[in-house]
Amino acid sequence: MLNLNNSIEAKRIYSLNRLDKSTKADLGQFFTPKAICEFMSSMFTNLKGNIELLDPGCGIGSLFVSVIEESLLRNNNKIKQITGFDVDDSLGDELFDTTQLCHTRLQNNCDISIFYKDFLLTEIDKLFSHVIMNPPYKKISKDSVHRKYIRKNLGLESGNLYSSFLAKAIKLTKEGGEIVAIIPRSFTNGLYFKSFRTFLLSEVSIEKIHLFEERNTAFSEDKVLQENIILHLIKGKKQGKVLITSSPSGDFHRDKETNTITTFGLTNRIVDFEKVVNPNDKDKFIHIASSEYQQKIIDRLSGFTSTLSDIGAEVSTGPVVGFRMKDDLSFFQNEGYYPLIYPVHLKNGLNWPIKGSKKPNTIKLSDKSKSSLWENKGYFLLIRRLTSKEEKRRIVATIYDSSPLGELVGFENKLNVFHLNKKGLNHNLVKGLYAYLNSTLLDQYYRMFSGNTQVNATDLKALHYPNKLTLQQIGRDVNEDNFNQSEIDAIINKVIQNMSGEENDNDPLNSQVKINEIIEVLNSLGMPKAQQNERSALTLLALLDLEPNSTWKNIRAPKLGVTSIMGWVRDEYGKEYAPNSRETFRRQTLHQFVEAGLVAYNPDKPDRAPNSPKSCYQAIPELIDLLKRKTNSNWDTLLKQFLAERKTLRDKYAMKRNQSKVPLTIDGKLFELTPGDHSILIKKIIEDFGPHFVPGSELIYVGDTENKTGYFQKQKLKKLGIEVNEKGKLPDVILHYTAKNWLILIESVTSHGPVDGKRYNELKNLFKDSTAELVYVTAFLNRKSMSKYIADISWESEVWVAEAPTHMIHFNGHKFLGPYKAV
Repeated sequence: MLNLNNSIEAKRIYSLNRLDKSTKADLGQFFTPKAICEFMSSMFTNLKGNIELLDPGCGIGSLFVSVIEESLLRNNNKIKQITGFDVDDSLGDELFDTTQLCHTRLQNNCDISIFYKDFLLTEIDKLFSHVIMNPPYKKISKDSVHRKYIRKNLGLESGNLYSSFLAKAIKLTKEGGEIVAIIPRSFTNGLYFKSFRTFLLSEVSIEKIHLFEERNTAFSEDKVLQENIILHLIKGKKQGKVLITSSPSGDFHRDKETNTITTFGLTNRIVDFEKVVNPNDKDKFIHIASSEYQQKIIDRLSGFTSTLSDIGAEVSTGPVVGFRMKDDLSFFQNEGYYPLIYPVHLKNGLNWPIKGSKKPNTIKLSDKSKSSLWENKGYFLLIRRLTSKEEKRRIVATIYDSSPLGELVGFENKLNVFHLNKKGLNHNLVKGLYAYLNSTLLDQYYRMFSGNTQVNATDLKALHYPNKLTLQQIGRDVNEDNFNQSEIDAIINKVIQNMSGEENDNDPLNSQVKINEIIEVLNSLGMPKAQQNERSALTLLALLDLEPNSTWKNIRAPKLGVTSIMGWVRDEYGKEYAPNSRETFRRQTLHQFVEAGLVAYNPDKPDRAPNSPKSCYQAIPELIDLLKRKTNSNWDTLLKQFLAERKTLRDKYAMKRNQSKVPLTIDGKLFELTPGDHSILIKKIIEDFGPHFVPGSELIYVGDTENKTGYFQKQKLKKLGIEVNEKGKLPDVILHYTAKNWLILIESVTSHGPVDGKRYNELKNLFKDSTAELVYVTAFLNRKSMSKYIADISWESEVWVAEAPTHMIHFNGHKFLGPYKAV
């Protein structure tokens, strides 16, 4: 039967283009793509028995449809009731069609109720066993009807529709019931959501958290830049360990081998709950570390517990809104005008005034501006609000020392300003804050901590800081005349070491330094952007055996397979990729390294079959020699020499592999098969088996491990009544024995394994329309390899062994090599 997810996805794309964009934005309405729906549904632990499902904000029904399909996949069709809410009745036609399809799919055994009402304001008198939701994202004011409802009925403050929806859904869930929700990450920190976090952690256990590594991944079609996560919660369950997964994209798919929903580059990590919510944290921040490296960053900063109030400081958004005071602004230092600081004045320290700037340099004292001007005295710390996760640094702090002349100063609205009662702070305290906020450690933490697209005052208030005495000591240690990044990092590192008693070797920044350095190397070597990423950097680090605390002079060149590379990355850099990511490493990193002549494939045995478990990769000696001298003063010269020779090197290593290819002549044309036992066996099948047992037969298809369509006469197969689109499911060799109109389907055990019962039925079904009768053959190189599979070989099939080419073994055969009629 047709999978409903595909049908609903077509409706979603249609609706996405049909709906008015301003209406969608006003409603906070973003439809969930099919791939994410399927992943969310797969997160449910229990889909057995009678299911009563709630989908608040159901849109066109994509999410509840995905639960139906996941439940049926798990052999449960007892979905008793589905209840959906949506305020947009313009979706009525699409949603009606969805419910009709669902009734058909469930054979009318499910009650589906759709309400075009505001879920948050509707009184609901029943509880649900399961909830799946993508709630609207929209801020709500303190005096709004939604805020009042949540305050009155749930006893909590919630400043956004998404957290309010989730809070109400939790209340409507039965004890032991499950909730899966995709929501913004912003609730995980800050005082703004403290009430909601307290409620959440008291009502449910957090079972799973999925993190998207790029913030524009989940709803890219709507150009949503909000950083989203997916939560799996269980109502009333005692909190235990938490599974944290992450992915570079939302391109989920079902893995055929494991029958699970996954994606390339998926990471898995199981952590104790205290690593997610520090039991000593009164604000109950939720930390989501997708790797051991990120966890070490969090742990390293956990000793800093002071708030801005504790240290005698506060942070505010700059009060001057330029376009509202444009009559008071000037580019010049006129009498009665005072310094006005914009972000443009903060490039590489304070640069004021700027001649020829598009932004004003001064502001006049007037009735309109006077409330926005502060006393120009003491030291302030300024941070640009507008930044992005993709920038080199998220937080860039600059000290303002009140040196520009004037009794007053204006700070523009796109700045965050550290102050106390609109006055400057102590010099050493500001220098300490400067060092802390500009440290690489905090930058790495902030990237995990904040889901916002800006650096705003709310986030800066939410951070934990060293205590006041520590900040002042840091300030005294900072060289004000030469603010050096490495010096700042060393000072912060020393403070942490003194607090914890740790050794410098435990500094997690060493890992990030190595990753960044390798990415720079990949860029210098001319690798494409697609390979200038963390995965590729970690792969090369493994092939160099370069640990976080190792030096370039100590690199080696181990021979590693893909699984070994991933294991090394996990052990040394704390990044654990899911097993199915092997193909991502192989196809999107290692293949390009080999093509670029940086890495050799199977250098010990170039003719090894690609699907061999012994396949391995090794950095070429020339690259090792180059990188061992990376810190030399003549590095640039060495790099140029290497790049000049690289084409020659690439050709040299490619030649070794090409020399081992297996030649095969078909109809007078030469084909070169991928090196390895598989290709050797195929060559023997065509040159030995064919002429001896089916003389004069016509070769229809030959598969190759690297090129599945090495030789394929598709039209001739079509004349025999067979149309095949999935080439990967074909046997390794197909011969047409025209004298008897037999189609010989031959499997090489080095590729798909023998024709066992499962494969026999697959081939029988694939070729069911054949006008030629079918013969099933398993081929082995020798009897030793055959002995491993002898118990698996299907009855009514044949076995041929290349080392005894004139002999055939028949399984339950009442005739010598021939098709069997169904009885």
